[in-house]
This record gives sequence, C-alpha cells and structure tokens, in this order.
Amino acid sequence: MRKLTYFIACSIDGFIGDPQGDAETMMAFVNEEFLAFLKEEYPETISAEGRRILGLHDLVNQRFDTVVQGRASYQLALDIGLLSPYGHMREFVASRTLTEAPDPNVELISEDLVGRVRELKAEEGGLGIWLCGGSQLAGELIDEIDELVIKTYPLVYGSGMPMFGSGFAAAEFTLEQVRTFENGVLVRTYSRKR
Repeated sequence: MRKLTYFIACSIDGFIGDPQGDAETMMAFVNEEFLAFLKEEYPETISAEGRRILGLHDLVNQRFDTVVQGRASYQLALDIGLLSPYGHMREFVASRTLTEAPDPNVELISEDLVGRVRELKAEEGGLGIWLCGGSQLAGELIDEIDELVIKTYPLVYGSGMPMFGSGFAAAEFTLEQVRTFENGVLVRTYSRKR
C-alpha cells in the first residue's frame, strides 16, 4: 500500500496562502540550507521549471512518483505557461471544471476523487503519492492522508487559505520528526494514527 503524504508549506498560524492562495512570501525562506534539504530528501517537489532554472535536471525522485493537486493549485502553473509542472512524476489534477487535460502527462480526476486516490494507493511498488494542495482537496482527502510533512515558515498571515478547507471529524497524527533551519523554518513530519 502506497502512502499519501500531504507535503505542504504553511505560516505559523496554519495558512497555506493568502485568501487567494498566494504563498509568494514564503519563497524568501527557500535559502541555500533549505534548498539543500529539498534536493536531498524531497527533490521531486521541486517543479520542472524550478529544476530547469536551478540546473537540477538529474535529481532522482526519493519519496514520490505521483502527485495529486487541486484545480486552483494547478491553475498557478497554467497561469505562467506550465502545462505539466511536475513532469518528472505522474500528475493528477482534481477538477470539475477542466474538461480536457492541457498536457498528456496530466490526468484529470473529475469524479470519485477518493476512489481514484484509493486506487493509486493500492498500486504495487513505486514510491509514494504527494498531495500537493490545495486546501479544499486536502479537506476532501483527510481520511486518506497517511502522513503530514508541514514546512512551517516564520510568518503570520492572520487570515488566508487554511491547510484543510472543509469540515471533517478530528484525525489524530503522531509526531515523528522535527527539523529546524537557521532561518526559522520548521519541518514537522507526522504519521497517521490508525
């Protein structure tokens, strides 16, 4: 059984972006130390465009071979002309509004999201599945999330897009690891208590 990991950036007060989902202010904390961590432990989470800009074409996926993201998260890539932002993985976009995938590497999930994610988790072998965002998608998939990796940036937003954007029953997770960085970033890893 493959794991579904919600690997997400958030502010100290639990927002993954401003009310429109913009998290540009968090990028200031992706310094040399933090980028080295991403390259070593989570290289697949660096977008294809980021890899191109940084000259990191040869990075091998360490934890994930599949990414699932919501329509709003995917739209951020589309807005800058990226049709397959994570082309080094299998890409799935949950959307009820897109009728056709803009790129052959992108598969749309328009109905039975939970069922499709369960199918992906049941696949043999391979690496895990990265739940990239966003907020509504994470809320819909809370019962399927096996692991949380929360990159907490030393920012307070006050309001914005929460980590989970819909109502659900409380779910308990166990803290497995905390990593701190000199710039104030924390990366906390939790596993689901089942």
